Amino acid sequence: MSFFVASVFFNSNIFKAYFDKLFHSFTHQKIIIVLLIIFFISFFIQLYFYLKVYSKFNKYKIGNNISDNKHAVSVIICAKNEAENLKNNLPSILNQDYKDFEVVVVDDGSTDDTQLVLKNFQKEYSNLKISVLNKNEKFFKGKKLALTIGIKAAKNDILLLTDADCRPATGLWINKMQSLFNNKTDIVLGYGGYEKKKGILNKFIRFDTFFIALQYFSFSLSGNTYMGIGRNLAYKKQLFFKNRGFASHYHLLSGDDDLFINEVATKKNVSIMLDEKSHVYSAPKQNFRLWLMQKRRHLTTSVHYKLKHKILLTTEPITRILFLLSFIIILLINYNHFYIVVLFIIKLTAQIIIFNKAMKRLSEKDLLLLSLVINILMPIIILTLHLRNFLNSKQSKWK
Repeated sequence: MSFFVASVFFNSNIFKAYFDKLFHSFTHQKIIIVLLIIFFISFFIQLYFYLKVYSKFNKYKIGNNISDNKHAVSVIICAKNEAENLKNNLPSILNQDYKDFEVVVVDDGSTDDTQLVLKNFQKEYSNLKISVLNKNEKFFKGKKLALTIGIKAAKNDILLLTDADCRPATGLWINKMQSLFNNKTDIVLGYGGYEKKKGILNKFIRFDTFFIALQYFSFSLSGNTYMGIGRNLAYKKQLFFKNRGFASHYHLLSGDDDLFINEVATKKNVSIMLDEKSHVYSAPKQNFRLWLMQKRRHLTTSVHYKLKHKILLTTEPITRILFLLSFIIILLINYNHFYIVVLFIIKLTAQIIIFNKAMKRLSEKDLLLLSLVINILMPIIILTLHLRNFLNSKQSKWK
């Protein structure tokens, strides 16, 4: 009789349901454990970036390394079909409140009125020097060649780079950027933002620019300088030729700023200029397609950074996404883990505090609230663009 009862039990749906429940309970616990591990690791890595790395930017005192020396400066601008931008922006550079400087503009095979505009300016400004690269389809050209021509034409050792579509925030731009050069400093990194316009795209572009600046400034202060931006970048002419210019990456259309700095920067030869009087501003792209094309071109160089820089730059956005995803999933499948809400709030508070002060320093404080959303979306956008670049290795032109 007992054998019969046991047989019925072991073959019944009750027995199957019992073990199914036990199995799913065990699997459920394993999933929770894995998610918690991901959450905690991501939490501590994110906290490290905000409290250890990005906080250096907010603690940095602008006047620490400024000297009273007045160096002769050569401003270098490459222009390709930039007649209108030169009309609008070149006067703000030529009229800088600084005594000893020249402006070297390289006309990179323009087919518009660029040369005419430059010649008209030259009649009024004796410190404007023009170099012309005639259009030639027989050999590889690009911004690197134009920039090299401009650097060779420059008479001064301190080179200050910007673009034709950039306008200095004040007449003290040259004065501020050159003030950090000394026997130890060979490179000065500046901030190049975008003009404030209406619309969500403008905020996307400006936040992306802000966050990139926060990264490269903070990394530089941590002894890991990995890039600069050609809109506002200064270095010594002798450093350029000592490195053989752009020889190691000349075959790439991009990288005249970030790859060059990635090669020549050390822990001791870089300074950063954060004074708002040293900022420059550009007109942002007018639609998402053009901005995404620009981002894709910029991303083609990051794969050529030094390994330690690639690891740092990859770790932060990956853990940013994993932190949020693990947090959401844990709450959805097990609402009893309320303590992770406390950790989430701690991380979010640190982020808001760091962003708020950094945005004030870079005159981008209106982006704070929207940054909570854009900061999550940007890694997804960047990953998508990286995949598109990988699948389509054909690079777009620099202009």
